[in-house]
Amino acid sequence: MGMYKYIKEMWKKPKENMPDLMNERLIAWRQEPVTVRIEYPTRLDKARELGYKAIQGVFIVRQRVDKGGRMRPTIRKARRPKTQRQKKILSLNYQTIAEARANRKYENCVVLNSYWVGEDGKHKWYEVIFVDPMHPEVKSRDYLKWTSNPSSGNRAIRGLTSAAKKGRGLMNKGKGTEKHRPSLRSHHRTH
Repeated sequence: MGMYKYIKEMWKKPKENMPDLMNERLIAWRQEPVTVRIEYPTRLDKARELGYKAIQGVFIVRQRVDKGGRMRPTIRKARRPKTQRQKKILSLNYQTIAEARANRKYENCVVLNSYWVGEDGKHKWYEVIFVDPMHPEVKSRDYLKWTSNPSSGNRAIRGLTSAAKKGRGLMNKGKGTEKHRPSLRSHHRTH
């Protein structure tokens, strides 16, 4: 087995395979700000799988997202009844929210992809891979040239990353040629 295969095996069950290391990391991450730019990816195998290269213009950001039902808190002050009800803020998965929040912090960069790195009772952490589309190193690479196209901006906010597509039921992995558009629900109704 190569190095990446060993790393992948360790990350299948991180709390069993490396409990002390994960505990130390989570304790340290809780003290950090919500969005932190980091030098190296925590999961090298996953980062490389999703398009990360150790070149200038490509960097990683660790984003923290709060867990929970994502409901608005109850309003304790005087309001009319219409605004009193609790609504779910978003029907997005945590990974998509993490990508969008990180993208708002680094607006001039393009989100390539993201992956899970840890969670505790209150938070989830994702590492988001960013590409600076104006960097000469990025422009010289054929597989990253597409990021300099203006239409590739705000991919995370527009729901074009793989996490967002998966959340919307557009990634038909293992489903054969089954139709997934316009939505799973409407497809189910027609058959």
